[in-house]
Amino acid sequence: MTDTPKSFQIYGVLLIAQLAIGAAAIFARYSMHAAGPIMASALRLTIASILVLAFSWRKSRQISVPRKHEILFAACGLALSIHFCSWFVSLVYTSVAISTLLVCTSPAWTALYDTVILKKPASNKFWLAFAAGALGVGLIASTKSAAASISGAALMGDLCATIGGIAFAAYLVAIRTVSSNYTTTVIVGRTYFWAAVFLCIAALSFHDKWPGSDLISWGGIIAMALISQTLGHTALNASLRWFSASTVAFSTLLEPIFAGVLAAIIFSEKLSLQQIVGSTIVLIAMAVILRIQGPVDAKTTSIPNP
Repeated sequence: MTDTPKSFQIYGVLLIAQLAIGAAAIFARYSMHAAGPIMASALRLTIASILVLAFSWRKSRQISVPRKHEILFAACGLALSIHFCSWFVSLVYTSVAISTLLVCTSPAWTALYDTVILKKPASNKFWLAFAAGALGVGLIASTKSAAASISGAALMGDLCATIGGIAFAAYLVAIRTVSSNYTTTVIVGRTYFWAAVFLCIAALSFHDKWPGSDLISWGGIIAMALISQTLGHTALNASLRWFSASTVAFSTLLEPIFAGVLAAIIFSEKLSLQQIVGSTIVLIAMAVILRIQGPVDAKTTSIPNP
């Protein structure tokens, strides 16, 4: 008989998951020490997809995937590739904290899709939270300073990070139509594979810089694949045994906070008062939207972002 984990162990697993995923932006910065953003994201997804496919290979062989579902997986992989690529590019232009915050706004975009496209009823509280979130993003985007590799282009970084959040929302909206048909490992294995294919094609097409023998870049790439993606994903899945999907979704609000703290320590990044106020408003708005949205499907919630 297996012993029931203690409370501190259960919360520890969830904390480790968010720390591992929150550190992704730090690893991403290191990965681009000698590599281009598209190449770095392509290599990260390639390594991660190989690991997931190796783990799910036996189970994947036992199932028959209809052609229409495989096309859907490919489309979801394309959305993921846009998500990762735009997020990596954003880290060149804006701070880690702001980039991570904006790319984690996908729940707000999925809620907006459900309300506008699927015509699901929305309360005044939802629209007020969405408007407040937009105000927070506006405060962030109108800030001229940015702690990044290329200064003076914070708006470009903010835009790319927001595109990354919208792309991940598109992924979630599409994948939830088949989430009950397949296990998480099968879904992740196929979508990561297609994302890696699209990113590799993009990296080669744009002649994005290869990391070569640069150990810092390879260290960042491997750390993202092993720690942020593999460890973070596994810990997040494990936490769903003890927490509801909505609770796990709420915990993702810790990711930009962890990322910002780590960036302040490692890269000495500082946010202006306007950015702090805007970020706080966005986090509060996201918390309200997640609260209104209610429980999220476990299969889609378990897939890490970023």
